[in-house]
Amino acid sequence: MFDVERIREDFPILSRTSGEHPLVYLDSANTSQKPRAVIDAISEHYSEHNANVARAMHMLGAEATEAFEGARTAVAEFIGAERGDEVVFTKNASEALNLAAHTLGASLKPGDEVVISVMEHHSNIVPWQLVCERTGARLRWFDVTDEGRLDLEAAEREQLINERTRIVSLTSVSNVLGTHNPITEIARQAHDVGALMVVDASQAVPHQVTDVSTLGADVICFTGHKMCGPTGIGVLWGRHDLLKTLPPFLGGGEMIEIVEMERSTFAPPPYRFEAGTPPIAQAAGLGAAVRYLSGIGMEAIAQHENAMTAYALDKLTSIDGLAVLGPTDSADRGSAISFNLADVHPHDVMQVLDSRGIAIRGGHHCARPLHRRLGHQSSTRASSYLYTTKSEIDALADALVFTRNYFSPLVKQG
Repeated sequence: MFDVERIREDFPILSRTSGEHPLVYLDSANTSQKPRAVIDAISEHYSEHNANVARAMHMLGAEATEAFEGARTAVAEFIGAERGDEVVFTKNASEALNLAAHTLGASLKPGDEVVISVMEHHSNIVPWQLVCERTGARLRWFDVTDEGRLDLEAAEREQLINERTRIVSLTSVSNVLGTHNPITEIARQAHDVGALMVVDASQAVPHQVTDVSTLGADVICFTGHKMCGPTGIGVLWGRHDLLKTLPPFLGGGEMIEIVEMERSTFAPPPYRFEAGTPPIAQAAGLGAAVRYLSGIGMEAIAQHENAMTAYALDKLTSIDGLAVLGPTDSADRGSAISFNLADVHPHDVMQVLDSRGIAIRGGHHCARPLHRRLGHQSSTRASSYLYTTKSEIDALADALVFTRNYFSPLVKQG
């Protein structure tokens, strides 16, 4: 049985208050809170095992290396990878996506096409823009329906994925709309024309079972800080046969095989892509995070989040003047819910809720093109996770009604 109150005891920060109000944390799509197991793992690393990896041959170096590579193995198992050396550690998902764009884009030429979507996070737009500018390739994208799902019919009519397509890079779950995208089917379309499939899984891996052996992607990217892990570490997973064909991303120590003044040769994956001192303590923390999540069970976490999302959507859609961006039912949907209150700026909503101890996000959530497409300047976003309760969602709904009523006279006077 999923015991959310017992789980909350593992997260020290959730016992905090904001003034007279208990903390209601509904910003997990931005960054998740950390269980004590992760906090303790990082503290233990620094207090007992701190050293550099690989190059330090003493006892502490061996212990640090064991923790670092153990985390790599744990992450590989967590996402269903066949081998640990398919997991590359980066500093976050943005760096992982830049790594993918830089290395995969090295072979692009004029006339080639890269396909993304209008619902992407900026981290899955800008790197591909830069690659296309550098190589002369053309950037194209899926539009979205008014409901906030990929417009697959329009894409088929326009032959968006065609014989010129070389790379398709899509989010698995929208960080604004919560929309689940049909990655496996789109990956099949990409492979049918000889293209590679890259997936931004930052909003998927923390919340649901992820199995890269069946997903259909060639590369996936995600970040530690959204899945109970520390900041400062991200992951790129790629098929080993693909990774070993790719050029380095950054040059420096540890990514080399032999360095001479005239030329250098490079280490095999994943080390080819991990220049310099890696995020060692962060990896120890991420390893603890995936073990923690696995101990609870990703299926159970997904079921709990789906129930919270359904409950939140029911509460929010009953508030007069509140408009949800994206699907308004919980089917094929993640836990991030973006919305707007009529005539109230998202930053004002965010500040009023913060005064009542409720932490949410206001802005365009690094997805400005999507907001423009849907006719919104920005939005307010509430996002739940494994530690979210119905009472917290009730507090959110009550605070939004208060906010609407507070601003309503001001709007009329203005």
